Amino acid sequence: MYQAIVFLPLLGFLIAGLFGRQLGARPAEILTTGLLFVSAALSWVTFISVGYGHAPLNVPVLANWISSGTLHIDWALRVDTLTSVMLVVVTSVSSLVHLYSIGYMHEDPARQRFFAYLSLFTFAMLMLVTADNLVQMFFGWEGVGLASYLLIGFWYEKPSANAAAIKAFVVNRVGDFGFALGIFMIFALTGSVAFDQIFAAAPGLAGKPIHAFGLTMDAMTLTCLLLFMGAMGKSAQFLLHTWLPDAMEGPTPVSALIHAATMVTAGVFMVARLSPLFEQAPAALAVVTVVGATTAFFAATVGLVQNDIKRVIAYSTCSQLGYMFVALGIGGYSLAIFHLFTHAFFKALLFLGAGSVIHAMHHEQDMRNMGGLRKDIPFTFWMMTIGTLALTGFPFTAGFYSKDAIIEASYAASAHSSAATYGFLMTLIAAGLTSFYSWRLVFMTFFGARKGAAQDAHHHHDDHAHDDHGHDHGHHAPHESPMVMLVPLGALAVGALFAGIAFSGSFIGHAYDEFWKGSLFTGAGNHLLHDMHNVPFIAVYGATIMMVLGFLGSLYVYVIAPGTAQRIAAQHRLIYTFLLNKWYFDELYNVIFVRPAFWLGRLFWKGGDGRIIDGMGPDGISARVIDVTNRVVKLQTGFIYHYAFAMLIGVAAIITWYLVGGVR
Repeated sequence: MYQAIVFLPLLGFLIAGLFGRQLGARPAEILTTGLLFVSAALSWVTFISVGYGHAPLNVPVLANWISSGTLHIDWALRVDTLTSVMLVVVTSVSSLVHLYSIGYMHEDPARQRFFAYLSLFTFAMLMLVTADNLVQMFFGWEGVGLASYLLIGFWYEKPSANAAAIKAFVVNRVGDFGFALGIFMIFALTGSVAFDQIFAAAPGLAGKPIHAFGLTMDAMTLTCLLLFMGAMGKSAQFLLHTWLPDAMEGPTPVSALIHAATMVTAGVFMVARLSPLFEQAPAALAVVTVVGATTAFFAATVGLVQNDIKRVIAYSTCSQLGYMFVALGIGGYSLAIFHLFTHAFFKALLFLGAGSVIHAMHHEQDMRNMGGLRKDIPFTFWMMTIGTLALTGFPFTAGFYSKDAIIEASYAASAHSSAATYGFLMTLIAAGLTSFYSWRLVFMTFFGARKGAAQDAHHHHDDHAHDDHGHDHGHHAPHESPMVMLVPLGALAVGALFAGIAFSGSFIGHAYDEFWKGSLFTGAGNHLLHDMHNVPFIAVYGATIMMVLGFLGSLYVYVIAPGTAQRIAAQHRLIYTFLLNKWYFDELYNVIFVRPAFWLGRLFWKGGDGRIIDGMGPDGISARVIDVTNRVVKLQTGFIYHYAFAMLIGVAAIITWYLVGGVR
């Protein structure tokens, strides 16, 4: 069964990718989607049998992969509770995205290729979460990176899509370099890359020094920081976050798949999986907390002023990933995975709901050109509202149980950690900002006067629109999406409403020990889940208060007193511009890294390769040969007396050599 879960998406990729043209678009869609639904059904069976049943840890070995000296790596599937949770998240969201894409991409001529890429992405993610060793995890890690590159740049004829795909690929390589170094460090310290051997050796490595980069450092701290560097790239944490908003250049279903449940949560999963290592490195955990808290705040501030409906949700994803890393940093690994689990439902719901809005508006994405859509697309409106309620932490929705628990836990941990205090403050502020920009999206899109219908066709800000869809902007009335797009919204809405109340007891409550069965490791001094039940009023209800304040502020600015936002922006132009330009990170990186890299590349290309290597090498030699032959050719005049003269000179030269040097 476990093999089927992992390899059915691969089968769909191979069939749709190799034989898509022969099959046709519709059979390829049905085949890949059907295989994903089978995989999702088996994943839920696994989740129930492993998480709630008594199924033991299962590691079926598929093959011996690498044997080199003392390094032995098996291709094995590690199936424990943590894996089963990720299997459910990945396959459920992916199958619904496949189904949704049948409607959303129905006009695209390259649907077979799109569905093949989706299935490849899902397979790579499943390989990552079922890995039994770090090398296999790295294989899935890089496979996800490749598939995301293909999906973000799916509309490859658009320069902006190509640039976004390359940016995502390059920024992730920065993080992956750190991840690879971390794997090398672990092998150097333990002599293995298999999880069981690493986890067994971890307690003995606490406090062990190591000489690296000319310094003497704590071995586990350095190792965990390098591993976290990989997580920062994949999960778009502060400083390595710049690729995530640009990834909106891909089709909307790609945004839902990459940013909701799969690729961006890989870093969270990796840190949780390696919890036995991180528990031995409290300094590294403090860094994780600070980076996560900074990300939560930073992304929330930028989300306040974005006008592209997908970019608002993208920054929301970035912010929520920050929450997850705060939970990891304070030792609440189950809290992070619980928020990962609930977030997958409501964030996928929001992205696919945004896709439904874009579909209704004929691929318009600028919220300033929308308004009043709740009457035209009522089902989408209610689904987006449910997703927003869950995201902002409205009582008894999924986000209320997972996000608020992280804020409470960070307050509980602040008693003995200044990093946790910072985490509490940043996540609490971010909760208010999240509520404001989330309701801003709803109010600008679904309330007020219709603005899109009056716009000229040329005013479609939609930098993600695709010519193949062939829609004119503003010349058609908004319309509800087809049923194949609405059914996934309904399914995700159920998860957004009830995933928290249904699973909180297992993930972070009374059934914690029985549910996790040791798949998450916490040190003997880690009593976070117990301590968080004894926090004061401000910590328990602080997030809810911030959520209400954010809602009221957004309601006033965008519904009760429209035009207030423009006045505030005009009064605080400096701050508004700073946030609109995303704290100028893209411009900063362009000056520090991109331009010098291009200058260096041109120097080596034109100066090194062109002038030196080619000039002194093949091009130079061939030029000299041509010069010589051009001179020799001039001897061929066609006059007999010239040839006779040359022969006489030759005879004279031979006689001279014979007389002078040939006689001994």
